[in-house]
Amino acid sequence: MSTILVVDDEPALRDMLRLYLEQEGFHVVEAGDGRRALYVARVEKPDLVILDLMMPEMGGYEFLRAFAKESRTPVIVLTAKIEDTDKILGLELGADDYVTKPFNVRELIARIRAVLRRTQQAPLEPDVLRAADIVLDRTGRTVRVGGRYIDLTPSEFAILATLMAAPGQVFSRLDLLDRVSGDAFEGSERTIDVHIRNLRAKIEDDPRNPRYIETVYGMGYRFALPRTPDPSKTGA
Repeated sequence: MSTILVVDDEPALRDMLRLYLEQEGFHVVEAGDGRRALYVARVEKPDLVILDLMMPEMGGYEFLRAFAKESRTPVIVLTAKIEDTDKILGLELGADDYVTKPFNVRELIARIRAVLRRTQQAPLEPDVLRAADIVLDRTGRTVRVGGRYIDLTPSEFAILATLMAAPGQVFSRLDLLDRVSGDAFEGSERTIDVHIRNLRAKIEDDPRNPRYIETVYGMGYRFALPRTPDPSKTGA
C-alpha cells in the first residue's frame, strides 16, 4: 500500500482527499503547513507528496527547497496560481507535476498513479545504462557524469534514462510525457522543456551548447550519438 502525504492548510480539502485516496487503496497522512510536513515526511516516509503552495508557517516553495535536500520522493503541486511562472518555479524546485485548483479528483488520482508507476515499477531495461561518459544506475537511482555523482529529481532521472536507452532516437514532448508520467495530459508538454533545461544545467558543461541532450527543432529531444572523428582533421 502506497503512502500519500497531503500538505494543505485547508482541513476540508485534506478530508476530501483522504476520503477519495483511501477509497483508492492509499494510506494517507496529513500536514497543515510545510514545517509540519517535513516532520511527517521524515517519520512516515511517504511514497508521494501532494503539496499546496500557499500555506502559513512554511509555504510550498520553502518546503520544496528543504525537502529536495533530503529526499527524492516525488511531489505533485496543488496550486491556485494560474501563471506559468509559478508553475515553472515549482518544477524547477523539484516538483514532478502540478494540478491547478479547482481540480478534478479523478485526474489527480490518475496523475498520482502515473507518477507512482514510473517511480516504483521494476524497469525492463538494463539496470545500468552507459552513454558517452554518463553512467545511469536504475537500481541505485544514481547518475555519474565523468565520475561525478549528480542529484536528479525523479522526473529528470526518468527523462535521462529514456533518452540514454536509445541514443540518436528522437522523442517528442508527448513521448517523454508518456514515458515519464504514463499519461500525457493536455497542457503539460511545457513541463518537459522545464525538466530538460534543469537536466542540462546539471549534466552539461555548457547548457547553452549541449553535448548530451540535443534539441531536434519541431520534433523533440534525443541523446546525442558519439561523434566520429573527421579523418581529414586527424591526419588519417
